[in-house]
Order: sequence, then C-alpha cells, then structure tokens
Amino acid sequence: MDGDEQRQTRLENWAAMAGGWERARTEREKSAAPVTEWLVRELAPQPGDTVLELAAGQGDVGFEIAAVLGTSGRLISSDFSPAMAEIARRRSAELDLTNVEHCIMDAEQIELAEDSVDGVLCRWGYMLMPNPATALAETRRVLRSERRLAFSVWSSGPRNPWISVAAGILLAHGHMPAPEPDEPGMFVLGDEELLRRLVENAGFANVRIEEVAVHSNYPSVDEYVRRSTEMGGMFSRAWAEAHQEERERMKDEFREAFAPFAVDGGYELPGVSLCVVAS
Repeated sequence: MDGDEQRQTRLENWAAMAGGWERARTEREKSAAPVTEWLVRELAPQPGDTVLELAAGQGDVGFEIAAVLGTSGRLISSDFSPAMAEIARRRSAELDLTNVEHCIMDAEQIELAEDSVDGVLCRWGYMLMPNPATALAETRRVLRSERRLAFSVWSSGPRNPWISVAAGILLAHGHMPAPEPDEPGMFVLGDEELLRRLVENAGFANVRIEEVAVHSNYPSVDEYVRRSTEMGGMFSRAWAEAHQEERERMKDEFREAFAPFAVDGGYELPGVSLCVVAS
C-alpha cells in the first residue's frame, strides 16, 4: 500500500470509528484519567501560552488546560481525521470554550511556523502515525526553546491485557491479522529505551519517561464485547466476521483469560502507559 492509499485508509477507518468513540467518551475518559492528569501536570502550561494538541481526537486532554491558558492564551486542537476534529469542535462548544482553535492537521506536516507554540500535547497518538520520527521532528520544529512536549504511548502488549488478551484470541481464531513489523500500532513504541532514543533523535533533551497505570472496568464479558465493538476499528471488524457459535466460544475464552482480573462486580483489566516529557 503506497502513501496515498494508506492515508485514505486511515481517514476511512477514523471516520467509521468516530461515532463509537463519541458515544464511549465518558467511560474511556474515566480509564484515561491518570494519563490525562500526568500530561497536564508535566506540560505545566501558563496563562497566555499557545499549546498545540496533536491527534487530539475529541479534544479532552487539551480542554483540561483551556482555563489555565486564559483569554490571552490559545489551544490549537488538531487531528488528522476531520470526523474526530468535528467531535472536538462540538465538545468545546458544549463546554463554552472560547480560546480553542480547531484544525485538521497531519502531525507529520504541521502547518505552523517554527518556534510558534509553548507546549505540545499528544495522548496515544504517535504510535499510530506512519512515521513517528518525522512527527516528533515536526513537533520539535514548532516548539519554542526550553518549552515542553508531553505525550503518552502504550507499553508492550503483555503489560496491557485490557486489549492484548482479546486481540490474541481473535488472532488465534483467524479474525485478526498479525501485526506487521514497523507498521503503526498500539504497541510499536512500547520499548522504553527505543522510545527514548526516538525522542532524543528528534532533537529533544531532558527526556523523562514514567509508567502510568490505567484500569478498565467491565461488569461482564458481554459488556467488554459491546464496548469494544461500539468503538469500531479492528476488534469490531474481526467480531463481525465470526459466526454466532464462534463468538460464544471466544467469549468463553475471554472469561477464562480474564479470570485473573476478576473483582467484585466484574473485571478490572490493567494497562500501562509510557508517559514522556521532554524539552
């Protein structure tokens, strides 16, 4: 698949997923809260700053700092997907935010001048970009000297059973392809040392990486499947391929695999995010 085809496929995938992401926003943000809090704290924005959020999705991380930036500051909420950016636009209107600018922007070709922003945020975006090294170099280009980038990616698959366990079962049943080396994906930046070198090679210094635990709670396997299919994407497509009897068998396998994470009222599936701050 060439670059144009890959770009079109990514746009189509995010357009198909946007509605499910919007419906699942409350539950997702509850699980994501520890990472969001870390990013906001470590970015340490100041009144009057201009902050760029890349791969903003529905914009929730950036919206957390809009009040801090104040009327003299500006949040540039950007996403590659017009469908996701439109959700962020609606969300900021609901929150009555007046210092937010919404942009359709490819993080690998940031349409801003050099040294034009005081901070950059990106939650779980770089690992899904075709060329994260290019995106990080672009981020460094637009970031003013001595100012901060704060972003997160997922650690390795085994440390994120909230998604890797089910993906492994779908893969074993032939409904999910094995990840291609160097292709964008959830865990491609999950090696801490490789991640550090990637950030440093983009021109950043004072790189600090911390592990932040996240937990996703589900009252049942049926609810896990419902939420996962509602979000769209690979799980939803894989689940749709399976016939009903096979789905029931896979749900039994989910129950067995989730057993170590059983709590009163369902399951608490753990995960680990690598959170990075650099200047």
